[in-house]
Amino acid sequence: MTEGLSQVNEPRAALSNATNSTDCGEDTVLYGDTEKVVIGTVISIITLLTIAGNSLVVISVCTVKKLRQPSNYLVVSLAAADLSVALAVMPFVIITDLVGGKWLFGEVFCNVFIAMDVMCCTASIMTLCVISVDRYLGITRPLTYPVRQDGKLMAKMVFVVWLLSASITLPPLFGWAKNVTVDRVCLISQDVGYTIYSTGVAFYIPTTVMLVMYHRIYKAAKASARKHRFVDFPRPHDQDRIVCVDSAVRPPRSTKRSHKECATLSKFLQEDHKNISIFKREQKAARTLGIIVGTFTVCWLPFFLMSTARPFLCGSRCGCIPLWLERTLLWLGYTNSLINPLIYAFFNRDLRTTFWNLLRCNYRNINRRLSAASMHEALKATEKHEGVF
Repeated sequence: MTEGLSQVNEPRAALSNATNSTDCGEDTVLYGDTEKVVIGTVISIITLLTIAGNSLVVISVCTVKKLRQPSNYLVVSLAAADLSVALAVMPFVIITDLVGGKWLFGEVFCNVFIAMDVMCCTASIMTLCVISVDRYLGITRPLTYPVRQDGKLMAKMVFVVWLLSASITLPPLFGWAKNVTVDRVCLISQDVGYTIYSTGVAFYIPTTVMLVMYHRIYKAAKASARKHRFVDFPRPHDQDRIVCVDSAVRPPRSTKRSHKECATLSKFLQEDHKNISIFKREQKAARTLGIIVGTFTVCWLPFFLMSTARPFLCGSRCGCIPLWLERTLLWLGYTNSLINPLIYAFFNRDLRTTFWNLLRCNYRNINRRLSAASMHEALKATEKHEGVF
């Protein structure tokens, strides 16, 4: 994830280190005081808000009983990955940016830093991918998809995500595709083979899966919309419903016939109510996943396009791509870690309510209030549904 940190001002002689062969040297870009204040303020705010938002997600799910469900394990994993980016990666990038691109933390820690950066960002991206698959299967196969109700299986999915993310960091640490760790430069390996492997596993494959899942959920929601387009308008059998309701107030002439008609109508209403619930769930899933995929693509696609093209265009030269462009695209990708908890809080009423209570330090009886709010929403939905008919 971490790109070159220097702009070519004073080219140095080629270095003789075989494992770190590069044109990079102690080249920097000097910022003025005003630029440092503006840049430092903006990226510090991004970092602090990322820490706050993702911490709220983890605390909410861990402390609120209603949210401690297997289906939320992936949300916690995503928040943990984004929180790790904010705590273990962003502070060092802030310092490096403010000193103009010089790496100040030594050669050994450079490898550790790159490994943390790659693993945490990849875990965040791959968790988003798994969430999209989970949402799709939960909507289209509610009876045959048991993972969301099985905590052990969901935990295994989270473990696999982090294992795959860690695997991308191993090649530079064990001999293949060494990172560039010369004096005051910390640059991820520019080996062409490793670049294709890492960007493919970390971004292009997960993004393709997310787009396919969104397309399928969108198609399911669109089909449901056509099916339920006139659900709120009178239909030919509505008159029978009125007769059935009237029979509960005035005794009908034919009791046996009336009971039979009302039993049939009751069964129909239950099936219709079930279909409407599925339709609403599909619409919400399509809308939420669409925003997640769209935001993710806007944040990370420019950076990964640059990262993929760089070894072919620049080789190991650090000044090939302007420093301001590298840093802008990198921080645009990091911003996705800030946006993720905001999206889930906006579309998840329980998370939104929990956030609000935690921010107001209103911890007492939060589980009871959430249960009461859910009951109230369920009653309102039932009354609204019954009012339609």
